[in-house]
Amino acid sequence: MTAPEDLRVQAPTPRPPSWRAQVPVVTAVALGGGAGAAARYAAALWWPTAPGGFPWTTLWVNIAGCALIGVLMVAVTEIRTAHPLVRPFFGTGVLGGFTTFSTYAVDIQKLLEGRHVGTGLAYLAATPLAALAAVWFGARSTRRLLGSGAGRAGRADTVGKESL
Repeated sequence: MTAPEDLRVQAPTPRPPSWRAQVPVVTAVALGGGAGAAARYAAALWWPTAPGGFPWTTLWVNIAGCALIGVLMVAVTEIRTAHPLVRPFFGTGVLGGFTTFSTYAVDIQKLLEGRHVGTGLAYLAATPLAALAAVWFGARSTRRLLGSGAGRAGRADTVGKESL
């Protein structure tokens, strides 16, 4: 037998954090995003892409940014406990502002409109493949160079057992 609707206890719904609690995170993302976007813009000014040419600068910015995201995520989640604002500032802010998949889309559109279909399709395929490979490479390299938390725990367990 079930209780009538008006007698059932409702589970409390989780409350979203107050907007005041989000101010430091939003500030960190905004400041980091400004720095990352400025660095990306500087790269585009230093190494401009010729009209109809392959957008090498945007490709390399995205590859470098994705590799650094792999390094950062391993460093702050597996290697060492970081301050709660490190990921929003560097990950979402700096590296999110530095990498530019919106420019990637605009570059493809310009190449296709300029009838550089081969270049546009090559760029369309190369960027996500290279970006994913860069994240993987950055994370794997960081784990190998610095050792992950799981790897250290495994070694500590082994050392402890050997000494017994």
